[in-house]
Amino acid sequence: MKTSVLFLLIALIVFPAFSQTIPSKEIQIKTALMAAPEDKREGAMVYGYNEKGEFIVLRKGTNELVCLTDDPNSPGFNASCYHIGLEPFMERGRQLKKEGKGFQEIFDIREEEVKSGKLKMPKDGATLFVLSADAENYNLQTGEVKDSYLRYVVYIPWATEASTGLPLKPSGPAMPWIMDPGTHRAHIMINPPRD
Repeated sequence: MKTSVLFLLIALIVFPAFSQTIPSKEIQIKTALMAAPEDKREGAMVYGYNEKGEFIVLRKGTNELVCLTDDPNSPGFNASCYHIGLEPFMERGRQLKKEGKGFQEIFDIREEEVKSGKLKMPKDGATLFVLSADAENYNLQTGEVKDSYLRYVVYIPWATEASTGLPLKPSGPAMPWIMDPGTHRAHIMINPPRD
C-alpha cells in the first residue's frame, strides 16, 4: 500500500513536468504571425492548439495568408505562413500524417491526387514562410523568440530545372534553387545566410 501511494505521489509530481505546455491563444497567435510579412499579419488566419492539444482555428482571416503556430509536440520552435491556395495541399498532408502515413507515402498519395485532379494546387505558384529557432530560444510564457531564422519556399508544381533555369542546389548564399523538380511539390527554396 505504501509503495502504491508513493508511486502515485511521484507520478503526480514528475509526469506533469514532462507534459508539453500549450501556450495561451494570444501567445500562439503572436508567434504564428512572426513568420508572416508585416503587411499581411493583421488579416491572416491562424491555426493553433486548444488546451487539450487539438489542432484548431484560433483566428479567422480576412486576407490570403494562413499561419500555423509552433507545434508543442515537436522539438524547437517552428511557425509558418502560406498562401491560402496551398491550404488543400497542406490540409491533405495533415490528414495523412494523422492517419500515421510517413513522408514518402504522403508524397506519393498527394502526387497521385494532384495528377488526377482530386487535390488542387495553385497554378501560378504560392509562397510559404518558415520561421524557426532552437527550443531554448523560445519562451512559452511571453512568446519571445530569439535568434530565429526565416526561410522562403515558393511552390511551383511540375516546374523543372529546365523550365525555370534554377539549379538543383544553391552555389552561393541565398541563391534560389529548385527542390522536388517535375513533381506536384516542386518548389523554389530561398535560404538567407544565417548571422
